[in-house]
Amino acid sequence: MKKENFLNKKHGSLKRIVPFFMLLFFCVVKVYCKNEEKTDSAQRVIERLIGNRASEFELSIIENKGNKLDWFEIETTNNKVKIKASNNTAVCYAAYNFLRDIGAVLVSWEGNRIHLPTTWPKYSKKSETPFQYREYLNACTFGYTTPWWDWKRWEQEIDWMAMHGINLPTAMEGQEAVWQELWKEYGLTSNQLEAHFAGPAYLPWQRMGNINSLEGPLPKEWFSKKEELQKKILERMRALDMHPVVPAFSGYVPKVFAEKHPEAKITELKSWSGGGFASTFLLDSKDPLFKKIGKRFIEIYTQKYGASNFYLADSFNEIEPPVSEHNKYEELSNYGSAIYETINEAAPGAVWVMQGWLFGDNKEFWTKEATSAFLSKVPNDRLMVQDYANDRYKVWENQEAFYGKQWTYGYVHNYGGSNPVYGDLNFYKNELTSLLQNPNRGNIVGYGAMPEGLNNNSIVYEYIYDLAWTKGEQPLNDWLTKYLHARYGQKPTQSIFQAWELLLESVYNVKYWETRWWNDRAGAYLLFKRPTATITEFKGNPGDKEKLKEALDILHKEAAKYDKKNFINYDLIDISRHYYSLCIDEDLMKCVKAYQQKDVIKGDQLFKKIEKQALEIDKMMSGQPLNSLDQWVKSASDYGSSAEVSKLYVKNAKTLITLWGGEGHLNDYASRSWQGMYKGFYWPRWKMFLEAFRKSVVNNTQFDESNERELIKNWEIKWTESN
Repeated sequence: MKKENFLNKKHGSLKRIVPFFMLLFFCVVKVYCKNEEKTDSAQRVIERLIGNRASEFELSIIENKGNKLDWFEIETTNNKVKIKASNNTAVCYAAYNFLRDIGAVLVSWEGNRIHLPTTWPKYSKKSETPFQYREYLNACTFGYTTPWWDWKRWEQEIDWMAMHGINLPTAMEGQEAVWQELWKEYGLTSNQLEAHFAGPAYLPWQRMGNINSLEGPLPKEWFSKKEELQKKILERMRALDMHPVVPAFSGYVPKVFAEKHPEAKITELKSWSGGGFASTFLLDSKDPLFKKIGKRFIEIYTQKYGASNFYLADSFNEIEPPVSEHNKYEELSNYGSAIYETINEAAPGAVWVMQGWLFGDNKEFWTKEATSAFLSKVPNDRLMVQDYANDRYKVWENQEAFYGKQWTYGYVHNYGGSNPVYGDLNFYKNELTSLLQNPNRGNIVGYGAMPEGLNNNSIVYEYIYDLAWTKGEQPLNDWLTKYLHARYGQKPTQSIFQAWELLLESVYNVKYWETRWWNDRAGAYLLFKRPTATITEFKGNPGDKEKLKEALDILHKEAAKYDKKNFINYDLIDISRHYYSLCIDEDLMKCVKAYQQKDVIKGDQLFKKIEKQALEIDKMMSGQPLNSLDQWVKSASDYGSSAEVSKLYVKNAKTLITLWGGEGHLNDYASRSWQGMYKGFYWPRWKMFLEAFRKSVVNNTQFDESNERELIKNWEIKWTESN
């Protein structure tokens, strides 16, 4: 009897305990599965990078409560890499930070270097960023770099963003499908819109109100292809807890819309950037159509792509606002309030984002009074100014850190995709340290880089996005040692480190390549500018050429010890083509001067030397196949689904990086130091020019430079139209 009671009691206890443990088990499983679901996007990024070894990463997201700043913790135990972080982007950055710190992985535009250890070394790290947002991509990047990118290439870039901790990317693809639908609702026909839209490579400047129709028409397939692409881009960005900045209406309307609405207050603006472009048309902010159109744009956009929290609208990019002198400040405040209210009514709670470029570009107009008036009617937490040109302008200091509004600090670094070797790592470090200590920094919420073109000077972007987390506290030499270990696969020798110290003193101490504009002529080097005899007045390129040559000689010796596929050889090509391009610039000045002084023998010697060097650089650049004219043209051609469309895309691609467009000074703005460009474009122009100059000297006749430049321009046009 006692035994029976005991068993009954035991079974009764078990009956009560088992459900409890089952419930506990299911709760644990549920939490585990929920967390696994939360980190799934980050896990896939790591898988795409290192394959099956990603299973050795245990990822946890612990959502911030009250604290808006991102953080992460990493620790390795029992051959597991355990990462806790505030969201998926922070997880990805933490994972990459770990892999790079141990020298196992380097992710760059030129490719990834991956060599994983058999077991993970002991490692522990914690970090928090003072910046809620890390921004990336200029509105112009969508012309200078990405127009021909397919989903595969975009997926790579979004992975790169995640691993560099970026969570505020500009996302401008796919908007033409929305504009087309919107303008058709207002009665514009397909033919009228065909005459309105610019060609694919020029869309960024149409979106900002600078141009219309240039190098169009926009093929019908473009709209659907980019719409499908943008859906994938936004889905992936959002899954990684990024906050894509998408477009909004800033007031620009097609010419035919202005003609159809004579009752509307629409201003025809002056031609942009030196003339030659078709006029653009700006709807007045007080006109009832302004909000109506703006709200409808966001409604259609949301139907296609889902709701967004950040909307980019730039009404006056490199354009002086059409306001009256006597009522200037009130009219500016009306424009600001109209843009904000339009976004707010269509997407309540969303933030209006604007580029701060205009405030530095036109300081004469954008005084403190003008800027504060423009921003005055917008709540402080509903506007974000992206002040990203701090390698050129000190806008935030001059504009009292934007009068209480949210703002982000950053750098352009790259203009037009033009790619001399430069950047200034010490400048970035010192500026950030100073910024964080400045009591007048205002409501700063973000940091990053917004280059106009990508695929160059990887080290600059690697360093900038690490600064967002290290706050400039890590010594540069320590960072560089780890970076070179990850890039080259072994800790840098004393010689390699010495070479890089020389590079820091010779090219990576230049924050802006100012001679890309010289006498109103664009181009990274003199060789890349349309020829002129006035080059003898050129004062020289930035940087220290002698120290650059020292670094080059050391790297040349050291590179021989590495595999040909090692990134040291990529860097050697980069530094070599930069150095020898600088040499050509000096020889071009001497050659022109020699012919001017009627020293034909010396001029001819220099002519042959320049030609030999230009062709050798072109041949050497075959070691960077992704940076080539062939690759750029092929990607444009492949993007078309018919011979006719491919031809238009190719002409867009070739024209953008050479003539650009219009009658102003933008030709060669987007010059590229690529294979095919030295041999096929830059040297042929100078050869024509120098041969004509020489002929005039030999024949003792007046050299007609303006006529020769016109002949060269006609040759350029034919070049852009050729296959």
